[in-house]
Amino acid sequence: MTVPVPNPVPVVVGVGIDDVMERAAERIAAVLTEAVAARGVATMALAGGNTPRRLYRLLAGPPYALSIPWDRVRLFLGDERWVPVDHPDSNARMVREALLAGLLEAPAFFPMPTDAEDPEQAARRYHECLVREVPSDAGNGVPRLDLVLLGMGDDGHTASLFPGTPVLDASEPVAAVFVPRLDSWRLSLTLPLLNAARHVLFLVTGADKAATLARVLGDGPRRTLPASLVRPADGELEWHVDREAAALLAGGPGV
Repeated sequence: MTVPVPNPVPVVVGVGIDDVMERAAERIAAVLTEAVAARGVATMALAGGNTPRRLYRLLAGPPYALSIPWDRVRLFLGDERWVPVDHPDSNARMVREALLAGLLEAPAFFPMPTDAEDPEQAARRYHECLVREVPSDAGNGVPRLDLVLLGMGDDGHTASLFPGTPVLDASEPVAAVFVPRLDSWRLSLTLPLLNAARHVLFLVTGADKAATLARVLGDGPRRTLPASLVRPADGELEWHVDREAAALLAGGPGV
């Protein structure tokens, strides 16, 4: 079902995690197929972490393995930990294991280059990759992805855009991010690129996200909640959540 919130952003609530993932997979398949039909290729940035792993496995199986024209899809990452590609925390490794390994016709995949000399150089290289592989139709040089899949932490961060960090003001499409509370470097797509996308789909599950989700959707854009700053200027934004995450939304489960 769709739950009303204080702004017009669609929120699709699944009765359980499996339902959430199925609905998200259906939406992703539709967007990618439409993009290929319209422009000959579809471009998508993938979320990392644990939440989308089940979604990627679903997309790698029937019917999506065959219904999506994967050979015309170009996949990118929304963010990455500064670790080797074979590290257990690598988002690229997770994508390869959960999605790419199960597909007969694998899409082109462009992981963030954690083999670069340093995070800043890696960010520049990935920016160049995006400019080369993703068309820009706005005349401003910002690559326009067809679809961006994002998650949200219980602190309101998305990709590696954390509350109160300088990356929220970045003008370049890709940035190196030092996260003090994690004492680690990451790479992340930034707000100008995310807000240039044609479609942005948030995937959020779990009761621990309920209070944050209610604030992100109800309080308007706030730097303390970076996910609330993702609002495509000329694109579609939607949230796919489970009942637990939606429990505190106006008109939602548990209210």
